Amino acid sequence: MDISAQPSQQGTPYRFVVPSIAASVVPRAPKAVLPYLQLARMHAPIGSWLYLLPGLWGIALASAGLPDWRQVLLFTVGGVLVRGFGCVVNDLADREFDARVARTVARPLAAGTVTVTGALVFAVVQAVAGLLVLAVASVPAAVFVAASYPLVVAYPFMKRITYWPQAWLGMVFGCYILAGWLAVAGRIETPALLLFVAGVFWTLGYDTIYAHQDKADDVQVGVKSLALRLGRATRPWVAGFYGATVVGIVAAGAVAGLHWTFYALFLPGVAHLAWQVVTVDIDNPADCRDKFMANRFFGWLVLVAIVAGSVF
Repeated sequence: MDISAQPSQQGTPYRFVVPSIAASVVPRAPKAVLPYLQLARMHAPIGSWLYLLPGLWGIALASAGLPDWRQVLLFTVGGVLVRGFGCVVNDLADREFDARVARTVARPLAAGTVTVTGALVFAVVQAVAGLLVLAVASVPAAVFVAASYPLVVAYPFMKRITYWPQAWLGMVFGCYILAGWLAVAGRIETPALLLFVAGVFWTLGYDTIYAHQDKADDVQVGVKSLALRLGRATRPWVAGFYGATVVGIVAAGAVAGLHWTFYALFLPGVAHLAWQVVTVDIDNPADCRDKFMANRFFGWLVLVAIVAGSVF
């Protein structure tokens, strides 16, 4: 995956809060604005969910009882903006590659509907706006997210130098976990670090599945991914990544002293990851996309389990 993951061709509907609101606005946008909204992937909220939900995990795990709804809202808006910034950075770096691949040739920079200068300005606006929103929730959290921006900028280039760009993406997304914990607790502690590690392994799993849909194009344009590195061994590796995800989340809950309801409600999430491993068809791009998209449900299951374990 890149941070700018596109929606499925079937037009899977999303009906949850801010990312879905943004997605619903895109078709109604003026022609001058539409390419910029597409550049930020406002029409494809899955990437926003996969970035912001772990941040909400961090907030929920650090909270005594229900999370503060204002922090949740601010982190949701901020997450959408930061993810949009990442999308623009990704497309700036990949615009020549995108123009050579059928799936991405219509992206605004590749198609020439947005200039490089316009994209740079738009990236800066989103990056700054995201930090300002997060600063309302927590200045230390906003500073921490700002410190993660070099990781965001470097990510697209990891595909040129390593078969493990998914690990870099995992660190980018995992930083939002630490920011969420920091917003509540004021300092990073062991449960947050365990949850961060779990988030990195989760990203390794779902993004490896995602990368299998693009493996032929990746060979064509000369970029690397775990799909190419692991090949037919993908299933046991993804099982290992997801197993480490489960262990990390359970360990974070245990160290944080969550109620037993957390473990009970987390079981469907474990089953969900097992279902992905058992049923994924790495030679079927549509199935790889569907399995990747399904990870938003896992993100929600983890969030519900953490909240329940904190409340009871």
